[in-house]
Amino acid sequence: MNSANDTHADAARQASAENAIQRVLVLEMVRVTEAAAIAAARLIGRGDEKAADAAAVAAMRKAFDNLYIDGTVVIGEGERDEAPMLYIGEKVGMGKGPKIDIALDPLEGTTITAKAGPNALAVLAAAEQGCLLNAPDTYMDKIAVGPGYPEGIIDLAKSPTENVKAVADAKGCDPSQINVCVLDRPRHAELIAELRALGCGVVLIGDGDVAGVIAVTDEETTVDLYMGQGGAPEGVLAAAALRCVGGQFNGRLVFRNEDEKARARKWGITDFDRIYKLEDLAKGDCIFAATGVTSGSLLDGVKRRRKPTGEVYMTTESVVMRASSGTVRWIRGEHRIA
Repeated sequence: MNSANDTHADAARQASAENAIQRVLVLEMVRVTEAAAIAAARLIGRGDEKAADAAAVAAMRKAFDNLYIDGTVVIGEGERDEAPMLYIGEKVGMGKGPKIDIALDPLEGTTITAKAGPNALAVLAAAEQGCLLNAPDTYMDKIAVGPGYPEGIIDLAKSPTENVKAVADAKGCDPSQINVCVLDRPRHAELIAELRALGCGVVLIGDGDVAGVIAVTDEETTVDLYMGQGGAPEGVLAAAALRCVGGQFNGRLVFRNEDEKARARKWGITDFDRIYKLEDLAKGDCIFAATGVTSGSLLDGVKRRRKPTGEVYMTTESVVMRASSGTVRWIRGEHRIA
């Protein structure tokens, strides 16, 4: 009897320890995005996209070294020959602890940062091994809506008009009262024209479609839908965020040539017309973390301040979410600069 009780107690302690590790990881992931954001912020407005991205990558890589995880990058800066650090398949962390798959974008909005525009972020998502789609670096058609709607309210197989009308019907309003966020790109000219013909408000963003997708979950942004074509890796990151706070997402990979299809096959993707739903992209217990680099609709950017004592420090604002608990934490940090 005592042996059985001891076994149950040991199992409970182990489960508790695993949960504690996960709780710690939630905050540790913020430290990683904070490091990347601070490094990139030093190059805001300097006109050098590559330098800003390189600074964020190096800082994020260094921050991972201190984490008690056996991490693998499944979405990163590209394949090994193309990226010196944080490439797909790279191992990060101390090589001990839980096996974690990581999707990351150390600087989501390199052009934004170079031009000092809004909504640049340092972003990552982490999940148990095998729970994040190994998305190739291609484009993806996307549609997203926030929480509170019937399952299946959006369908990428349907037209933008049909999707807008479905959401409007569910809200009990006219399509003209629906606001849709779209990347401001020439490829979206027909989409924008169709939406405006319905009377929709079209919120155009210059870059940063992770923030654009997350905007559908924030009542203060008044964005109802996200539509359009952006990066597939960013689609997985956005899906991880929606898994934590609720919402629906459809994505379909877009291939421009045979080389891109060959790269997709390398990651086990053979159905090139498949429409991926939220849990096809991110499942299990996901963690999503983001720190603002430049100020935007989601987060304030990094700011440099000097205290009356003469100390210089950086302030950051971050958000971190966890799917299993539905917890969303907003974190402000002060980082003393030597």
